Amino acid sequence: MTKIKLGIVGIGNMGSYHAQNITGGKCPDLELAAVADINPERIEWAKATFPEQVKYFSTAEEMFDSGRIEACIISVPHYYHAKYAIECMKRGIHVMVEKPAGVYTKQVREMNEESDKHPEVVFGMMFNQRTNHIYRKMRELVQSGEYGGIRRTNWIITDWYRPQAYYDSGDWRATWSGEGGGVLLNQCPHQLDLWQWICGMPKTVESHLSYGRWHDIEVEDDVTTYVEYPNGATGVFVTSTGDAHGTNRFEIQLDKAKIVAENDSLSVLEYDMTEQQFSKENKIPFATVPAHSVQVVTDGLNEQHIGVLNAWAGAILRGEPLVAKGTEGINGLTISNAMHLSDWLGKKVSIPFDEELFYNELMKRVAVSRRKETGKSVFADTSGTYGGNK
Repeated sequence: MTKIKLGIVGIGNMGSYHAQNITGGKCPDLELAAVADINPERIEWAKATFPEQVKYFSTAEEMFDSGRIEACIISVPHYYHAKYAIECMKRGIHVMVEKPAGVYTKQVREMNEESDKHPEVVFGMMFNQRTNHIYRKMRELVQSGEYGGIRRTNWIITDWYRPQAYYDSGDWRATWSGEGGGVLLNQCPHQLDLWQWICGMPKTVESHLSYGRWHDIEVEDDVTTYVEYPNGATGVFVTSTGDAHGTNRFEIQLDKAKIVAENDSLSVLEYDMTEQQFSKENKIPFATVPAHSVQVVTDGLNEQHIGVLNAWAGAILRGEPLVAKGTEGINGLTISNAMHLSDWLGKKVSIPFDEELFYNELMKRVAVSRRKETGKSVFADTSGTYGGNK
């Protein structure tokens, strides 16, 4: 059987997780052929861990130019996602980018424009939560139009508590210069992607962020956002890494149903008629819309990172569909950037926003970032975390 010769840039927490899945036989169309990392200690760890035929490089460019790989996973700090993806595309190397797509939409737009020049390159984004049967079913129900239009969305996602030790595990973490943001850039890209994938993009964003509220960090660790959609619907998004025992509840209110995802389950309360019809016809002052619970049937599948990689390999070898096209990564990042920009400017921000303004505001914070170039890195097994978040 033909296998795709794969390279990985960055053999840290997520890069090593992908590599172990591949060498463990969980991605039968992929063969780990090479690894690149600027950290000699990680290269030595990889040499002791992976098959002897794997080759190692101290820079990504050396690996790209070696002729040893046909496809590559980009698993490095966020600022370099777009850079290395573009270098792959220019060489005709298929590329899978870890979330987020980048730090700012200006660089991601450049990545997408380069992708358009290389239709032969299969470009994917590691949005593994799109494989979750609950969110796939939510999207199916909302997009079908069966329950009418969206009236309100609410997502509180605070169940990824991080202690100070997490932020102390790397000098790039939770800094403007190293990571480009906090909970929005590290933990939330999946949820921001799912939010827009299921409900569509908002037209305005008004956000309030707290920086280092719960931790000794310079970026945001607590966020509350209000959005408005083109059809007049509204939404609220709340997230934090400071809640010791947090919540993950995603609720969508539609004209003819309420859909709730919580505790790894999905519930649908279906109205006997639309709220509009009931309100118009009802004559009882304190009556409410009659409704009934619906048993939701899903396929139960939740293949996560392995599913994304196997779909990517299938797209390369057999033209099968991707879980998420790489060019779609800009959508959730647009919302994230709008949240930051709204807080920085102290006002509501419209989408699309001024990307040059966002970049300049970000660079102001990068210029005074207190990142310490200590070279400190602590590596941990991410397989048990929510969706394998970094």
